[in-house]
Amino acid sequence: MEILSQLWSFLGLLTVIQNVLPSQLLSLLHSFYESVQDLLTPYSYFEIPEFNGYCGVDVNDLYRHVNLYLNSVNPSASTCRRLTLSRSKSSNRISFTVAPNHTVHDTYRAHALSWTHHVETVQDSLEEKRSFTLKLPKRHRQALLLPYLDHVTTRAEAFERISRERRLYTNNGHGSFESGWVSVPFSHPSTFETLALEPELKKQITEDLTAFANGREFYHRVGRAWKRGYLLHGPPGSGKSSLIAAMANYLCYDVYDLELTKVSDNSELRALLIQTTNRSIIVIEDIDCTKDLTADRTLTKTTSSKRRGWRSAMGGAGAEAEEREKGRVTLSGLLNFTDGLWSSCGEERIIVFTTNHRDSVDPALVRCGRMDVHVCLGTCGFHAFKSLVSNYLGLQTHPLFDAVDSCLSSGGALTPAQIGEILLRNRSNVDVALREVVSAMQAKMILGGGGGGGGGSGAQGECDDVVTRSPESVLMVGSSPENWEKKRKEGSTNWGEKKVKFLVRLRSLTKSDSGRRGV
Repeated sequence: MEILSQLWSFLGLLTVIQNVLPSQLLSLLHSFYESVQDLLTPYSYFEIPEFNGYCGVDVNDLYRHVNLYLNSVNPSASTCRRLTLSRSKSSNRISFTVAPNHTVHDTYRAHALSWTHHVETVQDSLEEKRSFTLKLPKRHRQALLLPYLDHVTTRAEAFERISRERRLYTNNGHGSFESGWVSVPFSHPSTFETLALEPELKKQITEDLTAFANGREFYHRVGRAWKRGYLLHGPPGSGKSSLIAAMANYLCYDVYDLELTKVSDNSELRALLIQTTNRSIIVIEDIDCTKDLTADRTLTKTTSSKRRGWRSAMGGAGAEAEEREKGRVTLSGLLNFTDGLWSSCGEERIIVFTTNHRDSVDPALVRCGRMDVHVCLGTCGFHAFKSLVSNYLGLQTHPLFDAVDSCLSSGGALTPAQIGEILLRNRSNVDVALREVVSAMQAKMILGGGGGGGGGSGAQGECDDVVTRSPESVLMVGSSPENWEKKRKEGSTNWGEKKVKFLVRLRSLTKSDSGRRGV
């Protein structure tokens, strides 16, 4: 009781001194006390406020990174006594936030560190002042501080990439204004595990994507914009859109589907490019369908001379039509979009062109530096076929696989979309599904004539350099249009001889299968 009485008397004395002494002296005493405390404590403290400066407008990026980092290390497994949990409508992931004035402990290089989340209410206001305080050993602060903060930032960016909601954007025809894109949640289920591609092609694409995503320092060192171009070409139904979705899911990137018919001119195209975010895939599908962009330049020159004569004959009306024609997206504008100065206004972007007829695309659009990787998506190879059967029917092997293999090697290959539709339609009966696949391949051989296993009627010319040897897709890094014709000629085969061999082998396979099943 005596001790409490003395303590109370001491507190009363401090109150009297605080009221009697001038504020300048009190401030000096407080600074002296903090200096002594800092001298005696074995820890250093670093405060990271939510906003930079005092205006509360400029968000401190380091504060956001600390918040994400604490989520990535899962504070629920730590000794923190109180956490705030939240979940958005568009995500199933539960996010953690350290409750106000609580601490989370961490370790780095065998040293104990801690983060304390401070929340203070601003006087005469409903606003709150938030900050994180980092506590680390004073003796090692020079060796720990910067490497640890770099570790926090790297971990936070990686966590943000895999946890944030991905979006699918499309241009709304107002690219010169702020709202040039509209978006919906991107939830396409395609992955490289479910894609009907040959294993070697999957490996090459994923390795290239991984090297690109991890290549920040390399691209900066060599002085190149951190972007990469992909040209996906092949017959309809060969899986170009599914591959784009798998790439986005693999890298956790947003997707921007650019509709060129909605873009009025080159200025609007540049504005749309500026509005795209980092870590995104910009897609222009069916680039060959835009005739004004992919037409031969020699024809363009001839047409231009004719137009000049037509304009002089039409007078004022012809001049107005010529001016309207100038207000559109040109080949030059698209070239600058993919590889010009404006294309470097951002980082970690992938630009993808798709086409069913690569020979119709202007060579300047698909040269190295613009389209760095050319992926020929042809008809299904045997491994891709087995992947489809595994996905749709849950089968790893079947007696009819030998017949399918014979069809594939003899020019009866189908696209993944064609095989997938047959399997989907007959998924309740495995035998019927595979027999229909074999029948469709036989019909393809008979009706296709000398098609050589191309991707459907009228489309076999796109991947002849690969499909005539084996019906599978191929990756060509640094390919060029000048080599396409040469490769096509080198891939020609004797169709008649292959057809005879196929029919003989197929007859024996179908008979043996029928004998085993008692048909």
